[in-house]
Amino acid sequence: MAMIEKKDRKGENSPVVILGNTTNFDGVLRFKETLRIQGKFRGSIEATGALIVDKGAYVEASPISVSSLTVYGTVIGAVHAVDKIDMMSGAVVHGDVKAARLRIADGVQFDGQCSMTGLDRSEVEIFSRPTAEIKTELQRNHG
Repeated sequence: MAMIEKKDRKGENSPVVILGNTTNFDGVLRFKETLRIQGKFRGSIEATGALIVDKGAYVEASPISVSSLTVYGTVIGAVHAVDKIDMMSGAVVHGDVKAARLRIADGVQFDGQCSMTGLDRSEVEIFSRPTAEIKTELQRNHG
């Protein structure tokens, strides 16, 4: 296991813990910053930080609860990300996912259901309004 510093959005250093490619770990992971898994992990992940699963890495965990998840390798298990899930090209994800934002690149193998969280339902309801009502409102606002 190694710890490095990376610059966050504000230019400040934030720690990144790395479970290297020879790591084979079973158990419970809890972390507050960023964890990068390059090896194999089985168990559960209950964290407020970000998780990165590198290419060639294998994670089998349920639940997986993180602020964000970026997958280049393989993830098996139910995932809840408070912010976002990014499945990058070549990733394999088996399990239901729940997040406010989801990005699935070309070349991803995804088997599961997706639930979106944090949506403002008033914005979604616009599509159920009669067309005439929307036209009238647009003409009033831009007329």
